Amino acid sequence: MNESIVLFSPPAGRLRRAPLLRAALAGTVLLTALAGAALPAASAFADDVDSLSITPAGENGARDDRSRLDYQVAPGQHLDDRIQITNTGTTHQDVVVYAADAFNTSSGDLSLVDAGAESTDSGAWVTFDGQKRITVPLDAGASAVVPFALDVPADAGPGDHTAGIVASAQSVSDQILVDRRVATRLYVRVPGDLQPALSITGVTATYDGFWNPFDGSETITYTVENTGNVALGAATLVGTRTWFGIGVGSVDSGTMDELLPGNRREVTTTLTGLAQLGFLNPYVEMRPETVGDNALQIPVPSVVARDAFIPAVPWWLLVLLVVGGVGYLILRISGASNEKRAAAWLAYTEEQARERAREDLVASGASGASDSPRPNDPRGGAHG
Repeated sequence: MNESIVLFSPPAGRLRRAPLLRAALAGTVLLTALAGAALPAASAFADDVDSLSITPAGENGARDDRSRLDYQVAPGQHLDDRIQITNTGTTHQDVVVYAADAFNTSSGDLSLVDAGAESTDSGAWVTFDGQKRITVPLDAGASAVVPFALDVPADAGPGDHTAGIVASAQSVSDQILVDRRVATRLYVRVPGDLQPALSITGVTATYDGFWNPFDGSETITYTVENTGNVALGAATLVGTRTWFGIGVGSVDSGTMDELLPGNRREVTTTLTGLAQLGFLNPYVEMRPETVGDNALQIPVPSVVARDAFIPAVPWWLLVLLVVGGVGYLILRISGASNEKRAAAWLAYTEEQARERAREDLVASGASGASDSPRPNDPRGGAHG
């Protein structure tokens, strides 16, 4: 099985870039094969008249069943191996073969340093008949077995060292220089103090939801870094908990492609179906695992986890409470004012009633006094 990797320019500041003038004059268009594709590299260029494939080759020189070049080599050790390059196009091609260091892009893809950049790790350990690069002329449909040597320095550190062996052919199409490159991965594991380790940092999350109190989405961003010296992939699980550790909303599970030692990648995941429950506890869990043919003989960390806390405030409920509270205060104030006016009116009417009662009493007393008999009044029947 042939395995080819995506070839990108490295990020600024990481490695020396090719001179701008050369890039401008060449107008180079880089056509690449998909990383880890199960199909032959030639399938990536099915519509091209110029295409290549590269695979590991067996002892008899024929293509073998290895998906990549995997070695366990001690410091100072030398080994020899072979690759097979095939011109799968319809024209003659002069193929340049060389090795280059590998790294992970920010999206996690495996890539190689620029053709003009100097390799400092396992890409520098590979030579072809004593040279860093050679040119192999191939007619249409022809194949060539290319031997190479791997010499691990005596001071090489333990762990995984990753590179790629590249087959590159240039051609001119519509006055544009096209550089077609395919590669097969090369992994060198140097024995010693192997330390498989992944870390999760910078977990942040934002919640988006307002009108529907029973639905909302959460965007979680986190960074994964290989802090050890062994290339690791991982089974991933991203979810959300809330009160009492109860899981809510959707859960995202999958796998993370291998991350090389010292490399990092940023991952963003969106979860849905999250109600406005006051607060949310997004979490990320990873189960590291080795990738490829070199199984580790030491324990791999079982689970690496990080979480965060974000508010998921039911704003609609707060707005409703505020409006209800304001209405209640207005009613209370209005009711208190009405009660005061009613009490004042009642006091006034009671006072008026008492005043009328006094007036009636006075009037009744005066009338009684004028009708009573006087002394020596003949009408009273008294005689003096």
